[in-house]
Amino acid sequence: MKITIVGAGAVGATTADNIVRKELAEEVVLLDIKEGFAEGKAQDMSQTAALLGFDTTITGVTNDYSKTAGSSVAVITSGIPRKPGMTREELIGTNASIVKDVAENLLKYSPEIILVVVSNPMDTMTYLALKATGLPKNRIIGMGGTLDSARFRYQLSKKLGASAGDLNAIVIGGHGDTTMIPLIKHATWNSIPVTEFLSSEDQEEIVKATMVGGATLTKLIGTSAWYAPGAASAAVVESIVRDQKKLFTASVYLDGEYGFSDINLGVPIIIGKSGVEKILPMSLDDEDQARLSESANAVQKMNDVLKDTGIL
Repeated sequence: MKITIVGAGAVGATTADNIVRKELAEEVVLLDIKEGFAEGKAQDMSQTAALLGFDTTITGVTNDYSKTAGSSVAVITSGIPRKPGMTREELIGTNASIVKDVAENLLKYSPEIILVVVSNPMDTMTYLALKATGLPKNRIIGMGGTLDSARFRYQLSKKLGASAGDLNAIVIGGHGDTTMIPLIKHATWNSIPVTEFLSSEDQEEIVKATMVGGATLTKLIGTSAWYAPGAASAAVVESIVRDQKKLFTASVYLDGEYGFSDINLGVPIIIGKSGVEKILPMSLDDEDQARLSESANAVQKMNDVLKDTGIL
């Protein structure tokens, strides 16, 4: 089992660190375009093996995709990160050409690969990877909803004074500050609806804090977060490698599901050894369905930019 991480920055390196600690592969390849950067990160990480007790080989390479040959899964984190005041949408022009090139190079050397896309704007970059490679839709997964749902559970745990592990809560829609939809009416605390413990004001506060979770961290630390995105990416990879068939929210290509077609959007799915094994139907009330439609429209506008600029 070989897993490739493209982009050795904070998110990519944290993803790799999580993967090797869990020993999900015999080899993890860390690739970056900056000379020596991935090699240095790989060496530093490898020097923790004696302390942490893992046996995974970590290989760092500079822009040499031949070293990724035979990878079962790749995580694409490459592209510029968000800066304070920058929206995910503003990243599209810079990151689109990078993600397209990365996806095509990975497929060239690993024709059976499953791609997990992290680069922003994530839904559009996942759509781009799908269209550029021609891979079946089950083998392209956008990580965003997994991260957003973890952030949702964090906000709920703070307000409830509960363990995040006791909470079930998901976020659907686009992976953006205005497009994600935290489904608080569906969230539970060990099977009990959280709405039984929270006032309407509390609920609204939690939803708003979740939606700006990424932007809040960008403002605080001056760049995009990396610990939670890295853990979320590794969790998706683990469900593939170990065929866990876990339920995640992730960005997948819709072909009529939820009333949308030719778009990647965050919905509940089952992830196993073949990637997306099932898109789960979910009963939404009129309000949430309307919000999902608004989210899809916003994502579609970003997808249209790819077509208008000739990237697709």
